[in-house]
Order: sequence, then structure tokens, then C-alpha cells
Amino acid sequence: MIREPRNADAPVDTTYGLLLEKIRYEGAYPTRERAEESLRAVLGALGRQVTGDERVALAAALPEEAARVFTAEVPDVRQLPGAAFVRELAERTEGTPVTARWDAGVVLSRLAALVGDDLVADVVRHLPPGYALLFGRAELLAQAA
Repeated sequence: MIREPRNADAPVDTTYGLLLEKIRYEGAYPTRERAEESLRAVLGALGRQVTGDERVALAAALPEEAARVFTAEVPDVRQLPGAAFVRELAERTEGTPVTARWDAGVVLSRLAALVGDDLVADVVRHLPPGYALLFGRAELLAQAA
């Protein structure tokens, strides 16, 4: 089921700008540019993992600029578990697994707050293990068990 975007009436720049500011604040990034680097890296990596209706619904729920970054990546043939997702993110950003885990957690938890619990649950349900915590949703682990 494809959901209507929560932010359809919001100005694109404002919504994307607010998302960046929240990521900057919650991630304790020194600049807006650093927050945007994290957002773009994590969204690109996520775009390589999410497929099907969940991909369409997530793209529709994101601010337009974020949706373009997310959908610019072609999904990989094989989805990575959460830990491998973080390792690949670290390699692509030339960071460490610790900083990649931080970036992923900050960005994905902000996206979860933006798009809502139902869509996050759908996305996590269609990904290999290890993503619920990255989205800041430990309760999804209990539901999956």
C-alpha cells in the first residue's frame, strides 16, 4: 500500500532545510554542510537496499531533494544486513564503522520521525536483520521475534 506523503503541502526547501537542521542538531554536526553529507551518504546507501512498494512509499514521504538522493541509487541485487550496511557506508564515506553507525542512526531516526512508524515498520520488515535499531525503533525487534 502506498501512503500519501505527510509533507505534501510543505514547501520543499523548508521541509528539507528543517530536516537538515534537525539532523545537524541531533547529530551534533559542526555545520549544515556536514549534516547534509551524512544525509546524502545514508540516503544513498539506503536507496541501494530498499525495493518495491516500500521504496515508492518512502520516496513519496521524503522532501523532494531527499527523495531524489534516495531514488538516484539503483537497488543492489542482494540486500545487506544492518551491520554490513554500516560497514559499506563507512567504506564509501572513508569513515570508520563508529562514525558510519552514528551517521546512519542520526539520519535514519530523523527519517523515521518524519515518515511515521507504519512506513518504518514496512521498510524494516522488508530488509534483512539489523535495521530496526538504526531507525531508532528497538520495539520493532520485539515484534519481529
